[in-house]
Amino acid sequence: MDLATDQFLAELLAVLSPRGLVTDTDLVAPWLTDWRGRFTGKALALALPATTAEVAETVRLCAHHRVPIVPQGGNSGMSGGATPDASGHALLLSTRRMNAILRVDQSAREATCEAGVVLQTLHEAAEAQGLRFPLTLGGKGSATVGGLISTNAGGTQVLRHGVMRAQVLGIEAVLPDGQVFNALTPLRKDNRGFDLKQLFIGSEGTLGIITAATLRLVPAIADRVVAWAGVQSIQTARALLLHCEAGLGDALEGFEVVPQPCLDSVLAYLPDARAPLAGSHPWNALIEVVADPQHASGLREQVEAVLAAAVDKGLVTDAVLATSEAQADAFWTLRESVSAAERARGPAMQHDISVPVERMPDFLVEASRAVEAQWPGTRAVGYGHLGDGNIHFHVGAPAGAERAQWEGSEGKAISRMVHDLVTRWGGSISAEHGIGQLKLAELERLADPVALHLLRAVKAALDPEELLNPGKLVALAPSSATP
Repeated sequence: MDLATDQFLAELLAVLSPRGLVTDTDLVAPWLTDWRGRFTGKALALALPATTAEVAETVRLCAHHRVPIVPQGGNSGMSGGATPDASGHALLLSTRRMNAILRVDQSAREATCEAGVVLQTLHEAAEAQGLRFPLTLGGKGSATVGGLISTNAGGTQVLRHGVMRAQVLGIEAVLPDGQVFNALTPLRKDNRGFDLKQLFIGSEGTLGIITAATLRLVPAIADRVVAWAGVQSIQTARALLLHCEAGLGDALEGFEVVPQPCLDSVLAYLPDARAPLAGSHPWNALIEVVADPQHASGLREQVEAVLAAAVDKGLVTDAVLATSEAQADAFWTLRESVSAAERARGPAMQHDISVPVERMPDFLVEASRAVEAQWPGTRAVGYGHLGDGNIHFHVGAPAGAERAQWEGSEGKAISRMVHDLVTRWGGSISAEHGIGQLKLAELERLADPVALHLLRAVKAALDPEELLNPGKLVALAPSSATP
């Protein structure tokens, strides 16, 4: 290290204390690779501030010394958005010590917590007050509030409650110059110009470091019914969704689709797993219906009636309702294990995409046919949140393909084709996992030029030196990276 670096680290140590600054490379190493293992970088050190004041002072020091900062929550992102580059010049800043739930207001149905609070912990705190936080996902045991806000996470309850943006009532964030933007107090009506908190939601740490948030809570569930249904096609699954929406209204909270090949992968991956239905069905729908205490009476009978009518209409070939919470959780485990099971099956290009909800079935059919025709031996499957138009579209490599070689050659070409198709269908190349560094070049290639100009203008206004999470989401100058 040179004298300037030594001086910076000495000043930072005075702010954070030895507990809040890690320079030992072995201790920093586990946080330098993203969850998927696609990106590994280097860092000057790992900062672990415990308060917003410490974050602000750390950012001020970095601005003064022109040290880039890469914010990190639970390091469970899918697009490399919390991984530093290979230069070793950046400071990795983790919020995991900022893990206090500051208040849960039962009457207001709000929770205020620090950015490092793990989603599972927030769920438990809300439940203790007879409430719940209406967003969940497979990584709830590691994903943090700050990361969920920074990526505008989705999950399995978007159909009823919306994405993370809909849950955020207030935000506190440290700006690139170290100033603290405090808008934690929620106001139902506030016409003092732009809704500035929205800038930080989905910005992937490129505009500010989220340190705390006030979040919306909803009444706890008094009853839930989880069903697994077999259907003949993805178009039929869409018709079943509309049927369930008409018959169940707001009680319908989740509607996920899993094609039979994905279910087969999960059953092979989880040795104790069992198929919910006898026989094989081209597509499977996982349906969750919930009710608060005022509407819990007769919920199961209502779901049974709706599914019986679906059978009469030819929308469902077979269905089963979970008879216990354990069985309901087992159904969800099948769905939540698809990604890991597909990854264990072999190399694959994974696409987190969305198109208009009503067009998703036709898109899946066309995209799968086009990819498999152009790259013989590949296997295209789509699964996920059909109700909000977000499907995880995976293309598996031909048998015997070597992972690194295939992903770097044919895999890249396949992703380019998939993204072209998504754009042509009026969709998004990133539905809920963010752009990060994985899709930076593709966003530059495919985004509306006016939208890209606006993104760069906001970045330039708040972080003209590009010190916050450089190389992620948007660059002030076009990236030289190849998709």
